[in-house]
Amino acid sequence: MKNSKKEKYIKGILVLALITALSLNMVGCSKVDSEIVAKVNEEVITKEDIYNILVAQSGEQLVETLINEIIINSEAQKAEIEVSEEEVQAELDKLIEAYGGEEAFKDAITYYGYDVDEMKKNINMNFKIKRLLEPRVEITDEEIEEYFDENRHEFIIQEQVKASHILVREENEANEIYSMIEDGEKFEDLAVEYSVDGSSIYGGDLGYFSRGEMVKEFEDTAFSLDIDEISRPIKSEFGYHIIKVFDKIEEKTPKLEDYKELIRDKILEENIPYVYNDWYDEIIGDYKIENKLVD
Repeated sequence: MKNSKKEKYIKGILVLALITALSLNMVGCSKVDSEIVAKVNEEVITKEDIYNILVAQSGEQLVETLINEIIINSEAQKAEIEVSEEEVQAELDKLIEAYGGEEAFKDAITYYGYDVDEMKKNINMNFKIKRLLEPRVEITDEEIEEYFDENRHEFIIQEQVKASHILVREENEANEIYSMIEDGEKFEDLAVEYSVDGSSIYGGDLGYFSRGEMVKEFEDTAFSLDIDEISRPIKSEFGYHIIKVFDKIEEKTPKLEDYKELIRDKILEENIPYVYNDWYDEIIGDYKIENKLVD
């Protein structure tokens, strides 16, 4: 239903090279065995074969990543920086909400080779990096105001509707289902039983959406309904929809005062990659490092 050009991406994770390689997750084995993982005729492929390829292609980068991680954790401990599980979960919840729900979020991170535990680990690491480097980034009120003026469109709360629908192919079937609703049958149960799109497993729930995200016939009807109102069947290129609206959000013009802390955090995140190298060069001499892949 939603336009592909409106695809959402995972937001809120800092783009820092030192943690991106963790997704390969090949470290932690005390030894590599020769367990066979595949065969072609009589030729075998073992875990050792895979390990050797990974070491040859990415081993040096992975070891450097893990060295960096140990150093960051050590520096965070020295600075008495602690990240609570509540903070990590709150950040994770923001990502889940931004992606439209837990299932969509899990599908997305799986596509990029992550799972929820790895995402939590990365979020925890990002908090530590931010708190270690925050004193090195000076952010003025003028910078915050300039960022707000240049990116005001990001902070506009657009008009939104939270709706569910039942989608069927034939008009007669849609009319029959609408009659069932009028007779008191539960909308969500009928969506599970009859709707032909993926939202059926959620009782037809489509979440919140803004104008321009749905096909015109669907959008015009959804935005015209009152809360808890159910539409008669309407036709679109996908079939016949019965729409129920659960909530509405009015468009809101942003005010700088409401977003100062959020903007400060965005500017901090943008500056961290620029101050990280200098910070790392200053503290690296405090550690005795042996990297046998490069030594």
